[in-house]
Amino acid sequence: MIPRYSRSQMTDIWSPASKFRIWFEIEAHACDALADLGVIPAEAAKTIWKKGGAAEFDVARIDEIERETKHDVIAFLTHLAEIVGPDARFVHQGMTSSDVLDTCFNVQLVKATDLLLEDMDKLLDALKKRALEHKDTITIGRSHAIHAEPTTFGVKLAQAYAEFERCKKRLELAREEVATCAISGAVGTFANIDPQVEEHVAKAMGLSAESVSSQVIPRDRHAMYFATLGVVASSIERLATEIRHLQRTEVLEAEEYFAPGQKGSSAMPHKRNPILTENLTGLARIVRMAVTPAMENVALWHERDISHSSVERMIGPDSTVTLDFALVRLTNVIEKLLVYPENMDKNLNKFRGLVHSQRVLLALTQAGCSREDSYRLVQRNAMKVWEQDKDFLTELLADDDVMKVLSEDDVREKFDIGYHTKHVDTIFKRVFG
Repeated sequence: MIPRYSRSQMTDIWSPASKFRIWFEIEAHACDALADLGVIPAEAAKTIWKKGGAAEFDVARIDEIERETKHDVIAFLTHLAEIVGPDARFVHQGMTSSDVLDTCFNVQLVKATDLLLEDMDKLLDALKKRALEHKDTITIGRSHAIHAEPTTFGVKLAQAYAEFERCKKRLELAREEVATCAISGAVGTFANIDPQVEEHVAKAMGLSAESVSSQVIPRDRHAMYFATLGVVASSIERLATEIRHLQRTEVLEAEEYFAPGQKGSSAMPHKRNPILTENLTGLARIVRMAVTPAMENVALWHERDISHSSVERMIGPDSTVTLDFALVRLTNVIEKLLVYPENMDKNLNKFRGLVHSQRVLLALTQAGCSREDSYRLVQRNAMKVWEQDKDFLTELLADDDVMKVLSEDDVREKFDIGYHTKHVDTIFKRVFG
């Protein structure tokens, strides 16, 4: 989590000040519930809110205490006692550190996910706008990076839209998965704290009560969450990689916006490099890097150990901050993407009609020729285009074996580009409604 790839909206969620504020709110809401149950004095709960709520927690002071105690929650509670005074003895009644740490972590993940969902909405808006703009912009589709058949650039972007729409749904489910609270005390039995406290804190913090905790919230929830972030990152990389390929000099069908005054190379003044989408490819790797450790965090010893703690202190901020930055960057790339229909047309016709080979193959089979013979006839003419720079239509019309089966009009009709785009409207209705 470095400033170069961070936005303050997300980093603020993970700041020490934000963390300690959440810790206080968890403790103070628990005090309210304990007061309602008659476990602590109502006036004490009010004092805790009044003094703690108005305080600016001194991060340096908490760090100073922790250097002695070697325990972060105790350091915070000690500092809170300095602020609140005698009534601080009622704070953390029947609770254990994980109640605070786990509930806070999930609050932070929920806040982070809400921001990621906002990012996703903006990306979807950008993709939809550009997809509609290029709905009928014909380009070549590729398989194995080799020319296949015509499609439209709008369909390419519609594919990305549909993929990120799925990503948004996954993020929503991931948010729900980690939006739980545990205030269940040592080994999760509620022996020293009433379950009503957990329900009260959960509602106050916008969470739901964990059905059963073993002193910690089960980490299968977090494994699912970080796996989802990894899938979103992979979708970012897929689109970024597509743009990088399309920007290659030999292709140049689309290109990242190149701003006035921007420099592409310290050595070669002519360079216009796809630096943003290359960067996105790298950032996706960082987000996915958290998936395996999150999976390994599931298997804790007995009711609780802290082998997961150091992992989550890093992957929580790093993954959400990086993904937030990546989504915003990708949105900017899509909004400003330069698209070159003329180059798309030029590339489409580079191999003189080869993209229509399947239509000719199917026409031969429908006219009574076996599939094997049809494939052989079409391929032998196609290879002349590859190897001798011939024109596919010309070669087919000069092939006596082909012309015995099809008329000239039949063959020429198979070279209609519009045939390949006749269902674009159907695709767009499916994607955009």
